[in-house]
Amino acid sequence: MTNLPDIPVEQLTEDEARAELARLADAIARADVAYHQKDAPELTDAEYDALRRRNVAIEERFPALVRMDSPSTAVGAAPSEGFAKVRHGVPMLSLGNAFADEDVADFVNRGRKFFAQDLARDPEMRLCFTAEPKIDGLSASLRYENGVFVRGATRGDGTVGEDITENLKTIADIPEKLAGSDWPAVIEVRGEVYMTHAEFQRLKAHSAKYGGQDYVNPRNTAAGSLRQKDPKITASRNLKFYAYGWGIAEDGSGNPQPPAPTQFEAVQKFKDWGFVTNSLMIRTEKVEDLLAHYRRIEEQRATLGYDIDGVVYKLDRLDLQQRWGFVARAPRWAIAHKFPAEQATTVLTAIDIQVGRTGALTPVARLQPVTVGGVVVENATLHNEDYIKRIGNSGEPIRNGVDLRVGDTVIVQRAGDVIPQIVDVVLDKRPADAVPFEFPHQCPACGSEAVRELNEKTGKLDSVRRCTGELICPAQAVENLKHFVARDALDIDGLGDKQVTQFYAEGRIARPADIFTLRARDERSVKKLKDVEGFGAVSVRKLFDAIDARREPELDRFIYALGIRHVGETTAALLAKEFGTIEEFRRVAVGATHSGGDAATIFPQISGIGDTVRSSIMAFFSNDRNIQALDDLLREVQPRPYVVNVSADSVVAGKTVVFTGSLEKMTRSEAKAMAERLGAKVAGSVSSATDILVAGPGAGSKLKKAEELDIEVISEDEWFERVAK
Repeated sequence: MTNLPDIPVEQLTEDEARAELARLADAIARADVAYHQKDAPELTDAEYDALRRRNVAIEERFPALVRMDSPSTAVGAAPSEGFAKVRHGVPMLSLGNAFADEDVADFVNRGRKFFAQDLARDPEMRLCFTAEPKIDGLSASLRYENGVFVRGATRGDGTVGEDITENLKTIADIPEKLAGSDWPAVIEVRGEVYMTHAEFQRLKAHSAKYGGQDYVNPRNTAAGSLRQKDPKITASRNLKFYAYGWGIAEDGSGNPQPPAPTQFEAVQKFKDWGFVTNSLMIRTEKVEDLLAHYRRIEEQRATLGYDIDGVVYKLDRLDLQQRWGFVARAPRWAIAHKFPAEQATTVLTAIDIQVGRTGALTPVARLQPVTVGGVVVENATLHNEDYIKRIGNSGEPIRNGVDLRVGDTVIVQRAGDVIPQIVDVVLDKRPADAVPFEFPHQCPACGSEAVRELNEKTGKLDSVRRCTGELICPAQAVENLKHFVARDALDIDGLGDKQVTQFYAEGRIARPADIFTLRARDERSVKKLKDVEGFGAVSVRKLFDAIDARREPELDRFIYALGIRHVGETTAALLAKEFGTIEEFRRVAVGATHSGGDAATIFPQISGIGDTVRSSIMAFFSNDRNIQALDDLLREVQPRPYVVNVSADSVVAGKTVVFTGSLEKMTRSEAKAMAERLGAKVAGSVSSATDILVAGPGAGSKLKKAEELDIEVISEDEWFERVAK
């Protein structure tokens, strides 16, 4: 199956986008638990940010696919079970991110646009912003009642945190009683608990001396220290605390009582009350000043003595903050300007070619191991042969027009993409005997010719070179078998990637049909599968039973499992619905490709299937080896006919329905399936043939066009009422 993280968002199909959103939701949730609960991050900041940015980009392109558990609306992770729970009076939200100067300018301009009328009415009004270092530590909220520290908590999931009061009391920077006398009756002071570099090195050396654990970095160590059951251990770690914000702030009657009129003055007030605040905080109304301060802090980063990962900008006036408001998981009036991912210099020792399921030859850089952003990097993606030759996707020169050669000294980074990238070549260190890389024109796995296909629409060669060996290519065969048995294809329990690779290497399976003859061949074999290491009589019996249980798969799953290029789950369902049986699909496709005429005109036009998919289907069935493999498979497997049962009293039978906007009671695929079961036809766009438009929140151009064409528009609730009649 295609590696979804490698597909640009703009090229994802709806099915691929749905699967990718599910993968991202799971990956981000696991990362949040590892970071917030276990204090053992599995991803670098750059990797985590890349996942979130990809999730947002997909949701913006496919708003109907936004999940109920979308990471876009989540903050942190649920509190761990080892501590009592504390509900925050005001949620502890995350911050939106900026990665470029343009993002910061856009943030400020959004503020100026939002308050444009105020600025026009009052020529003396100034829209100021604060800028301060973003500490890489653990967020904490400290509740003071009548000036006395009574409870402290972690961020948790933003709504509920962990009660770590006793541990926080051991931190010298946190006063047990506030200084001065002008503090609110109740206030939650918020800030960051962190560990200095010096303290981290001291602890690391002490642990190594006595054979203790190997501490990874100051942030993880500080978080772990703060969650100790014994406050004495926390006290021994010499943690620090910077105050920079607040939650509840009320007078004795429960009325709001902000610390000061502005963000800048509030932080100064914290200092008066006995907290440590960051001296690198400034206030200005100019974007240029914010960016200049960002540069100054970035230059000082290595000498600060503690970890930071960016600069935080906030709108200064508190009343304007409240008016500008919030989005799902972050305030609109604040943003974190992240530092670029760290770069490192290393040597390109080799360029290897990997062959994927579709025959794509992908070059991979082998590097001398180097640490980048806390992660050891040994490999980097090179995308395709043009990338090695310093040519970008649109034909433009990249890396200042410098190609990549084995032996080159290169600069590697992990910014934005999860996979490391080579961003530049140090030309003055290029070996005298380094030669341009010759991309192979033969598949390294089977020796078949590898070609770059001509894109019929653009008239240009595809950037990817592919093996033409198809079923005889071992690299493609293994990946095709993995795809065939995958969860969203035939879903054969107990036959995963590991088993497929092992069985192929041992000669037990080479094609999909071999999976279904495995039991019979094993019974005749001298070396039984149950005698192979890692297996046994029970596990083998369960595997054979699981295989037999999939001898009558759903037709759409079966078509998808064949691995035809560009045929995803949705397209497979369209083909299944059109032809009804695998025999009819085979008959028409083979007839179209072996008739001697124009296959594209013989094969029927199917709504939702374009020229690219049709060409892939024709290419698949024009290959006699593929037809033979399918026929061998059909001697073992009988896919069930695709049947749509339409209720006789369905009020939408025969009507064309379009769904748009964000559906709240069902996913887009569920809505489509429901409508089709009721005999309706679901279209992707509004036209004069449309009968009903079901519009959820956020409906845009489709709703406008439906109104122009005087098409009936109903809500999601009205849809359910209608089909329930």
